[in-house]
Amino acid sequence: MNAAELRLLLEGVRDGRIDLEHAQTRLSRLPYEELGFAQLDHHRTLRRGYGEAVFCTGKTTDQVIEIAERMIAYGHTNVLATRARPEVLDALEELVPVRLHREASLVVINPREIPLQGLICVCSAGTSDIPVAEEAAVTAETLGSRVERLYDVGVAGIHRLLAKGDVIARANAIVAVAGMEGALASVIGGLAPCPVIAVPTSVGYGASLGGLAALLAMLNSCSPGVSVVNIDNGYGAGYQANMINQLAVGGGARAHDTATGGPAGGGSESAADTS
Repeated sequence: MNAAELRLLLEGVRDGRIDLEHAQTRLSRLPYEELGFAQLDHHRTLRRGYGEAVFCTGKTTDQVIEIAERMIAYGHTNVLATRARPEVLDALEELVPVRLHREASLVVINPREIPLQGLICVCSAGTSDIPVAEEAAVTAETLGSRVERLYDVGVAGIHRLLAKGDVIARANAIVAVAGMEGALASVIGGLAPCPVIAVPTSVGYGASLGGLAALLAMLNSCSPGVSVVNIDNGYGAGYQANMINQLAVGGGARAHDTATGGPAGGGSESAADTS
């Protein structure tokens, strides 16, 4: 339930269109709904403007399906399910309304079209970084931001990035996704007039240490205005970029809570806001 839906519920009770028992049932589920293996946070959209996401890694297919079905039954739309295995994607596609993004291992459950605002630029250093970049891009779009993708614009061919200077100059936030030595974030940070969110990926040869080399390089960036999320955390980057973009266009998360009924969860990764 989001703020607009809560207002409609209360107005319905006031006007006699909704009986007290129905309203009580709806409100009783606001804090969370107990499923045994998960506690669905139906209240988060009211608190933060957006709901939580379903982090599929470590969950069984049946658990993801049950979470999805309960969230749809409650009326949530545009529920993001991240890091979904192919069999989970297939099962969701068969059983519930979805929009699949297989390259990003991501699915939008009970999708609804919403207006897109502002501009976020999502850049990948190489083609191999695109799955993580797509997770960021789709997350931001699902939450209400317009996204332009600049892929394969890494430092090995810096002219490819420089040719897109007009897009970089117009963006309200930029997500820079890179593995190997992670230099892309610093380069963009030296060009962009907006916050840059760096995403290290696990792409690279042995000494990249599964993305640790890129992570450390990004943390040590000398370009001011660069912040860093965890390795391969496209969701976190897209979420943060959307918050910045919405503030830039004068809305903020709460202005968009009528658009997304909220993603759902069942876990404890509060730092990434993903269950």
